[in-house]
Amino acid sequence: MHIEFRHLRTIKAVHEAGGLARAADQLNITQSALSHQIKGLEEQAGVELFVRRSKPMRLSAAGMRLLRLAEQVLPQVEAAQAEFAGLRAGRSGRLHIAIECHACFEWLFPVLEAFRKSWPDVDVDIRPGLAFDALPALQKEDVDVVISSDPEDLPDITFTPLFDYSPVFVAAASHPLADKPFIEAADFRGETLITYPVDRARLDIFSQLLSPAKVEPAAIRQVELTAVILLLVASNRGVAVLPDWVVREVKYNSDYVTRPLTEHGLSRTLFAATRSGDLEKPYMADLIRLAGQEAHKLQTQ
Repeated sequence: MHIEFRHLRTIKAVHEAGGLARAADQLNITQSALSHQIKGLEEQAGVELFVRRSKPMRLSAAGMRLLRLAEQVLPQVEAAQAEFAGLRAGRSGRLHIAIECHACFEWLFPVLEAFRKSWPDVDVDIRPGLAFDALPALQKEDVDVVISSDPEDLPDITFTPLFDYSPVFVAAASHPLADKPFIEAADFRGETLITYPVDRARLDIFSQLLSPAKVEPAAIRQVELTAVILLLVASNRGVAVLPDWVVREVKYNSDYVTRPLTEHGLSRTLFAATRSGDLEKPYMADLIRLAGQEAHKLQTQ
């Protein structure tokens, strides 16, 4: 038996209308065409689907079985059609984000909170890009956005600048280096450097300062949370290098000092890497706009 969606719609329409004439009007077809369709369906089924002697027209037991099928299937079909329409119009979709910047969780959550209110039909998920190769995953469409400060020249991948930031030195106010106006690579030789649990090639302090100068700190201690890093720094258990927007509150705390790295400071840019074609999606453009707004708020507070 070959059942089409139109057959299910016909069964449901006749049941609800109680007759062929009103059902034909609902379906926008002629009564003759509707009768022909029902006859063909009954021939396939080998049983009558309607009790024609009743008024209003009533479904037979076999017809009721098809009605239950229609009530299960048609809403799912309509939901899928609405979803496809949303995808075509850019109202819905998928936004799976990989983050290569460990500290970015604190910055990104307010962005996503604002985003979900404007785009409730977009499926949002966050995956720490530190646990896998995020950019290859972006190319394979396993994720949709990669937050990174290390742009690469990749085909069909666009790196959109979100905001600039400066990695800054953080130490306890009583630390000997607190008296220096700026911090150089050599100053780290006798220090315990407290970092996020990230490969050193992805840490600004190594990629931008220590590795080029071939300087190694006395020890490295890895800590997951920014708050714990700052707690250890305040206790003089070590020093840290964090993005300036992460330590904005520390500037007004007498337990800490922040200093630029090198005399002129270091500057980095955070990017959103996307597949180039996805930039045309309205919700993707809005995510990038919201990200820039939130970054501006962090830097001006």
